[in-house]
Amino acid sequence: MLDSSILQQVRQIFQNLDAHYTFRLIADSRRSETEELQAFLSDVASCSDHLACELNQTFQDNSLEFSLLKDGEETGITFRGIPNGHEFTSLLLAVLNADGKGKNLPDSGIIRRIQSLKGGIRLTTYVSLTCTNCPDVVQALNIIVLTNPNLSHEMVDGALFQAEVEQRNIQAVPSVYANGELLHVGRGDLGELLQKLEERFGSEPSTSENPPIHREFDLLVLGGGPAGASAAIYSARKGLRVAIVGERIGGQVKETVGIENLISVPHTTGVRLADDLRTHLGHYPIELFENRTIEQAELRERIKNITVKGGESFSAPAVIIATGAGWRRLNIPGEAEYIGRGVAFCPHCDGPFYQGKHVAVIGGGNSGIEAAIDLAGICSKVTVFEFMDSLKADQVLQDKARSLPNVEIFTSMQTTRVTGDGNKVTSLRAKHRTTGEEHDFPLDGIFVQIGLSANSQPFRHELETSPIGEILIDTHCRTSLPGVYAAGDVSSVPYKQIIIAMGEGAKAALSAFDDRVRGISG
Repeated sequence: MLDSSILQQVRQIFQNLDAHYTFRLIADSRRSETEELQAFLSDVASCSDHLACELNQTFQDNSLEFSLLKDGEETGITFRGIPNGHEFTSLLLAVLNADGKGKNLPDSGIIRRIQSLKGGIRLTTYVSLTCTNCPDVVQALNIIVLTNPNLSHEMVDGALFQAEVEQRNIQAVPSVYANGELLHVGRGDLGELLQKLEERFGSEPSTSENPPIHREFDLLVLGGGPAGASAAIYSARKGLRVAIVGERIGGQVKETVGIENLISVPHTTGVRLADDLRTHLGHYPIELFENRTIEQAELRERIKNITVKGGESFSAPAVIIATGAGWRRLNIPGEAEYIGRGVAFCPHCDGPFYQGKHVAVIGGGNSGIEAAIDLAGICSKVTVFEFMDSLKADQVLQDKARSLPNVEIFTSMQTTRVTGDGNKVTSLRAKHRTTGEEHDFPLDGIFVQIGLSANSQPFRHELETSPIGEILIDTHCRTSLPGVYAAGDVSSVPYKQIIIAMGEGAKAALSAFDDRVRGISG
């Protein structure tokens, strides 16, 4: 089933396994996919003497699944379906992570938080094998299960278990359920998922024998996107002891499909650029603390202190804030209630759920019009709503969208309410800003594409910000407090572009070092 070149790569990946692993297959022999899954697992198992495949055929329940065993013991990881496509990496990493290997393993601070989770949690993630965001969620939850044996996790290929998908009214992937209740929908990383599990189920408190960890550095960079990576590299080149504290390397960039305006690089992708940033960071003694959510920032004293979820803290005489921005929401009635049930943010991942249906795209900028063009090839009709009097997208995109017969565009429209039947979205209400007339538009899905909002919440009580939450900076990236700098999309710098963020990160690092030399900070 797997071609020889892929099998050779898998052999290399598994050549240093220490434990022995078994794929325990339970499949209904009446299912047409059973033979395919058996062949798939047999191919993978043939790549190492430390792998084996065990088949248990059944004639009930429409079963098609396999669990991962380590030295004969269940790991808590199950795959329902054939983890091909993007999920093939999830299978390989499940084995490597169970063996204590893989570059995606968390550090000691995150491990302690996972181990502190209260147990008895059964996790189920519904995926699409074409979804680029699903593997991140599956792999993160597998790591959590491997770290805390009181949890279990199963990946479910929604295409092979349509009855379950319809029963739960799943309209977006990945959709994560914990003990049968919806926990998370859409893209996510280990830090975000861990935080949601902590909030839902609780954690055992720290003790005197196991107190929160505190670390000290010369400079802290908060955020690992283009601005943060640039700031960390420039600071490390000055000989400073530097740490990046943030949710993930790459930040919002990882959600960008194609990048064609990073000068000297004609074309790349967000995922590839994020990997390149990590590689470049690895050339310097920069300590990375990913999957951290900042809860408190104390910035007024000479030594700044940052506390993250779980009680872990970091301190330094200088801090560069590069926490970027996140997707804006409409903040209208019904939106939050129907996220994952008709309200979506990623047309690439969730668009296929709306094949042959009528959807709306909110936003007339580049991202909104690009989404409309993409969805027009899948959906029966796409209706674009733009708040301003004209579209903001590049003219070439506008021309393309207007040329499509199933795309209609409304400007000067303010969306006011998302309506549903309790299970899924049924309509969107919008008001014309000039006439004041309101209309209900019957449709099946809504894709929100209205830009980004600065991730500055933990700092707003101490730093000056703009009316929309951007941290105010001067021409040298200095904020209103000495020793505190900001760079990239979280700051008031105009034009939120990757190349500008990189330059601003470098500028912030150079300003921080100059102030350190002159004794202004640090």
